[in-house]
Order: sequence, then structure tokens, then C-alpha cells
Amino acid sequence: MINQLLGAIELGLVYGLMVLGVYITFRILKIPDLTVDGSITLGMAVCAMVTNAGHPFLALILAILAGAAAGSLTAFFQTKCKIAPILAGIMTMSGLYSINLLIMNNGSPNISILGSQTLFTMFQSATMLSKHTSIITVAVVVCAIVVMLVEFFFSTPTGLSICATGDNEDMVRATSISTDKMKWIALAIANACVALSGAMYTQYMGYADVTAGSGTIVVGFASVIIGETICVRKNISIGFVSAIVGSVAYRIIIAVAIKTNLFPTYFLKLISVIIIVIALSIKPIRDSIAASNSKSRRVKQSAKNQ
Repeated sequence: MINQLLGAIELGLVYGLMVLGVYITFRILKIPDLTVDGSITLGMAVCAMVTNAGHPFLALILAILAGAAAGSLTAFFQTKCKIAPILAGIMTMSGLYSINLLIMNNGSPNISILGSQTLFTMFQSATMLSKHTSIITVAVVVCAIVVMLVEFFFSTPTGLSICATGDNEDMVRATSISTDKMKWIALAIANACVALSGAMYTQYMGYADVTAGSGTIVVGFASVIIGETICVRKNISIGFVSAIVGSVAYRIIIAVAIKTNLFPTYFLKLISVIIIVIALSIKPIRDSIAASNSKSRRVKQSAKNQ
């Protein structure tokens, strides 16, 4: 059970960067970006090819650039072609399936990097730590660096303008700030984080698979919501940390549920959907109950006054 929990923590940290990307679009920009399912696989494909060429660090950098390009394409569809955000994400995600196959040896559905040096194996060789300790340490450091960079960016005028665009696009446009540019930057950053997560996953698992990104956006939404439940969001910094925490918590929940045989493994995506539905329904139901109680009190008060 200990090994399963450690594995869940490792996978949660690796996927934490993906959840961070989902958080940026879903909570800050207020756009459900479906590009994620394609951009995470794009990061895997690019990383696998470059890592096998003997450049594990360069693989991560190129994956980030590839993810930013995918996000920029979605932004182009939204801002220049005036395509609805959800449809724009679906179009990019669908197109990336073919691009990913092209990158992976011209049509190969999966690529193995076993035997190639990765960020994790290099760190383990340099420090002589155990495999689990090395993976968790590297993943924590990478997540911490990315969170700090993203937090710094969103404290700049451009970052604050992106936050304002998500809150009130008309107001931002009235101040002569280009909301199209803000969306473009946000989507590029978000998908860069997602692709980096995919690259880390490839180096962690030792392979890249063109179908590995299927359903990733659902996992991302579920992790964001779980993280916000655990870490009450008081500011944007807490929000970024909650994305990583939610990713780890989600993986631990799944690991425990599988270990205790609460449901079969093929129920994972259904459980994720149920978590999202419940979490998103709580606030509207609570507001509806509060409004109903308020109306009842006003009716009673009016009756007493008469």
C-alpha cells in the first residue's frame, strides 16, 4: 500500500502542472479549454523523440514551446476566426492527434524511451537516492519553480490584465487593453504547462502514447475542484498551489479506491465526472436554498405586518 501511495503522489505531482494549466484557463480566464487532451500528448511526443536523441533537458524546453504553440493556435481560432472557445479547443485537439503521430516516427502510436537518460534517472545517479525519493524530489522542484514563475507573471501588469479579462472582458476592452492578446498569452502559458506535464510524464513512465491524453481535461477539472475544496482560495497564489495539491489528492483518492476495490479501474473517468458534477452543483444548490429561505422570511414578515 505504501508503494501505491508513493506512486500516486509521484503521478499527482507530474500531472500537477497539467492541472495548473487547466486552472489558468478554467478559473482565471473563465474558458474551458479542451486543447488540453491534445497538448499533453504533444508534450509527450516531443519529449520522447528528443529524449531518445540524448537531450532530456532540451526535451522539456521544446515540449514547453510546442505546448505554447498549441495554445496559440486555439487562441487564433478564438480571437481571429471568432470560433467559440469550446469548439476552438476541440479543433486544435483533433488536429494535434495527427501532428502527434507525425512527430512520433511518422505514424507510430507509441514510443519507448527506456534506456535513455531522463531528468529522474540523472538525478538518482547523481544523488544515489532511492527511486521514489528521486522522482518526488525532482517533481516537487519542477512544480515549485513553475508555480513561482507563473505566480510572478500573474503579479505583473500583463498578468493582472489577464485576470481582469476573465472577470470582466468588456471593462478591460473599455480601457484600451487588447483582450485578444490577453487570451492569447493565457492560453499559450496554460498549454505550455500542460505540455511540460506531458513531457514529465513521458520521462517518468518511460514511454509516450498517442492516446494517453484522452480524458485528461476531465481529470484536470476534478483535480482543480478537489484542490479548491482542500485549500480555500483566498488569492491567486493559493489557487496555483491548490492545483498541485488537488492533483496529488485526486491520485491518492483513486489509488485508495482501487486498493479497497470500491470500483473497477475502468470506472475512473466516470468517478471524475461525478466529482465534477457534485462539486459544481454545490454552490448553485446552496444559493438556491438561501434564496428560497430568504423569500420565505420575507413572506412571513409581510404576513405579520398585515
